[in-house]
Amino acid sequence: MTADEVRAVLAGKIPTEALLRRFAPARGLHAVHLFILSGRAVPEDLAPLEAASAQWAASTVTDAVRLPAAGRCEVLKLIRSLPQEERRFGFAPKPPVPLTGGPGAWVVGMLQCRNLNWMGMAKVVAFVTPTYLSAASYGVIASGRKELTPRLVTDFAALLGIDARELALLTGVSLREVPPPPSPEAADAADAAALLWEARRLTAAQARHVSEVARSLRRDSPGG
Repeated sequence: MTADEVRAVLAGKIPTEALLRRFAPARGLHAVHLFILSGRAVPEDLAPLEAASAQWAASTVTDAVRLPAAGRCEVLKLIRSLPQEERRFGFAPKPPVPLTGGPGAWVVGMLQCRNLNWMGMAKVVAFVTPTYLSAASYGVIASGRKELTPRLVTDFAALLGIDARELALLTGVSLREVPPPPSPEAADAADAAALLWEARRLTAAQARHVSEVARSLRRDSPGG
């Protein structure tokens, strides 16, 4: 999908579900991103497994990124090793945020599809990037009442695992230059993005188990 095709979708052209799934990888995006950008409902198979898992997502990331690289890898391997459970409930993030209405809502919607609620967004973004925002600020961003700055786009892109230039293009934010990495070690943000994405498929019970393991590893690590 070209940049012009993406803009056409954002301008109101209705894409087919097959088109969105087909072209997402060509833009370096997950299919769920294009569903959100086009204002379409996220299909059940692309949504997080359980909204209740959100209470563990942020703590898993904030504990895991404090670990040495080997520890972060261990947590990621644990997540990937857990069996895929069947969906029992529809995904309904709380509090609800409209997935149409502009760039702010799109970005917040993408973060919600990492099973982050507003408080989770505030914790993870503040821990891994230079940006600190209150939980309520994410509602303001979603409503379009707070501007997406180059700094915010760069930090959000890091946690979403998206190139900052790509997210800037999609949200219409001008990046005169790409700001420096959002953390002293770029690996922190990259690992956080991977953990958030992989953990989307976990049940609340599985997410709690992973969070407890990450916390235990952190306590046992040097300086933990």
